[in-house]
Amino acid sequence: MQYKVIPFVATVQNSQGSEAAASQLQILIEQMSGKGWEYVRLESIETFVAGSNGCFGIGASPGGMTSFSMAVFKQP
Repeated sequence: MQYKVIPFVATVQNSQGSEAAASQLQILIEQMSGKGWEYVRLESIETFVAGSNGCFGIGASPGGMTSFSMAVFKQP
C-alpha cells in the first residue's frame, strides 16, 4: 500500500461558512481520486516552530506551537 500526505488549508471568507471549507476538501478529494488515490482522512499535526534571533536581538520573535492539517490518501 502506498500513502500520500498533502497539506490542506481551506481559505474561507468572512461571509462564507463551513460549507466553503468542505467544498475545497471535496475538490481535493475528487482531484486525487481522478489520479487513482483513495481518501483516508484529515490529520492534524502539531509542531514547534523556532523563533528568530533578529539582528543583534532586535526584532527577535519567540518560537511557538502551530498545527497543520494534512489530507491522507492511499493507493493499493
